[in-house]
Amino acid sequence: MRWLKTWLARRRAPPSDHQQAQALIAAIDRGGLPLNPARVNQIARGLGLEVSRHAPVAQTVERIRQALKRAC
Repeated sequence: MRWLKTWLARRRAPPSDHQQAQALIAAIDRGGLPLNPARVNQIARGLGLEVSRHAPVAQTVERIRQALKRAC
């Protein structure tokens, strides 16, 4: 039972919205493509952006970039 308590104690906290957005932008800059538009929208909403379900992913990514620039 001790190993279970140790394992659970080592679990990291989930990344913040800001960290998720930075990771998304870094992956895109390395040549990746966001395959899940719902995930991109979730990250944008976590940053406080209002995003339509029908908005193009490229537009949402650009808005995330701008939000990250404003936060720095």
